[in-house]
Amino acid sequence: MRSNATRTTASADTWLTVDDICADLGVARSTFHDWRAKRRAPKCTKLPNGSLRIRRSDYDHWLKELE
Repeated sequence: MRSNATRTTASADTWLTVDDICADLGVARSTFHDWRAKRRAPKCTKLPNGSLRIRRSDYDHWLKELE
């Protein structure tokens, strides 16, 4: 059985898609890509296939900075 700390760390290191972020924020994909072009989006990682992923911890940190 894993401890709560391990579970929390594992969930913080999960990868989110652009669709996940957009659904959570209630914005269109185009809005997210506009933010990214203006360097106002959370830190993204581009996969070899061109898809973008955002670490849950980076997303949470980005949200806290906006408060």
